[in-house]
Amino acid sequence: MFEISEVQKIGVGLVCFGIGFFTLGIILMLDRALMAMGNILFIAGVGFVMGHQRLLAFFTDRQKIKGTLCFSGGVAFVLIGWPFVGMVVELYGSVLLFKHLIPMVLLWLRQVPVIGMILRLPGISSVVDTLSDDSKSIV
Repeated sequence: MFEISEVQKIGVGLVCFGIGFFTLGIILMLDRALMAMGNILFIAGVGFVMGHQRLLAFFTDRQKIKGTLCFSGGVAFVLIGWPFVGMVVELYGSVLLFKHLIPMVLLWLRQVPVIGMILRLPGISSVVDTLSDDSKSIV
C-alpha cells in the first residue's frame, strides 16, 4: 500500500471540488462562472496531486500536445463566455489527455456497489467493455 501526503490529499479535494463546480455549472444551464471555477480548481488539484514538474511534463509531452491544446482551448472558451463550445472542446481534450486512464477508472467504477451493478447490466456491460478496449485507439 502506498501513502498519500497531505499535499496530495488537498489536491484530491481540489479535484473533487473542481469536478463538482463544473458539474453544477452544467446543471445550472451552463453557468460560466461555476464552470470556470471548476476548471481552475481541477487544474490546481491535479498540480497538487502530481506535483508541478510532473504536471508540466504531462501537459507538454509531444504525444499529448493535441489534447493539451484542446483542453486549454476549452478552458479559454469557458473563460471568455462560450461555455457550451468550451465544454465540448474541453471534453475532447480531456479524453485525449486521459485516455490511458479510462480502463483503470472503469475497473474501479465496477467495484463501487451501485455503479458497478449498473455497469454489469447486459447492454451497458458490452458498451463498457468496448470502451475499455477502444480507449487505446482513440485519436
